[in-house]
Amino acid sequence: MPVELHLPDLPEVPVSLGPVRGSAPRLRPPWHLRLRDALSSYLPLLLMLLLAVFTWWLVKSTPSVPGVPEVTAPRRDPDYTMSRFTLDRFDKTGRLKVRIEGQQMRHFPDTDRIEIDTVQFRAIAPDGRVTLASARRALSNGDASEVQLMGDAQVTSVDAQGEPLQMRGEFLHVFLVTERVKSQQPVQIQRGSMVVQAGGMQYDHGERLLELLPPVRAVFPPRSPKAVK
Repeated sequence: MPVELHLPDLPEVPVSLGPVRGSAPRLRPPWHLRLRDALSSYLPLLLMLLLAVFTWWLVKSTPSVPGVPEVTAPRRDPDYTMSRFTLDRFDKTGRLKVRIEGQQMRHFPDTDRIEIDTVQFRAIAPDGRVTLASARRALSNGDASEVQLMGDAQVTSVDAQGEPLQMRGEFLHVFLVTERVKSQQPVQIQRGSMVVQAGGMQYDHGERLLELLPPVRAVFPPRSPKAVK
C-alpha cells in the first residue's frame, strides 16, 4: 500500500533585486588598497614591458663586430692636375733638392706616378752641384727621385773633373738621388769638345763610371800643337 507524505505549506518570502531597505551601505576600500590591487593585476604586464625595453636598449648599446672594410680599386684616371706650375722639394734641413717646372702635371693615384708635359728639372746635390734636365714629356714617381724623360730628353751636369757633361736622347732614365742616368736607346754624350754617339748608356756619377752600349762613334777634338812633341 503506497504511503503519501504531506508537507506543510511554506511561507512566501519576498525577493528584491535592489538593496535591502534598512541595510548599511557598502564601503569603498581605501586608495592604497585599491592601488595595491591594481598593481597586483598589472604587475606582470609592466614587467614584460620593462624587459622588452631593456632588451632593445641592450641590443642598441652593444658594439657591433667591425666588418671587413671594402677594398676599392685605385683610380686609373688623374685625381688632380696642375697647369703652368713650379714644384719644389726640400730635404729635412730645408735645403732645396729639386725644382720641377712644367706646362701641365697629372697625378695618377693607382701607381702614385706624375706625368708632366714640357718639363724642366733642377736638382741640387749636397755639394752644391746642379743638374738640369728637360724633355717634352716626363714620368716621375711621387718624390721626383726617379724620372723618365721622353722626347728630346736632355740632362746637363758636370763630371768628376768639373767638366760640363751633356746627355741627349729620345729617352733618358734619370735617378736624381743616386745621380745615375741610363738608356737603352741611342744617345749622344758631349764632354767639352768631345762628342760620343752610342746605342745606349749607363752613367754613375758616384762611381765615376760611364758605360756605352754599341754601336759607339766618337769625335775627339784635335790636340793642340803644344801637346805634340
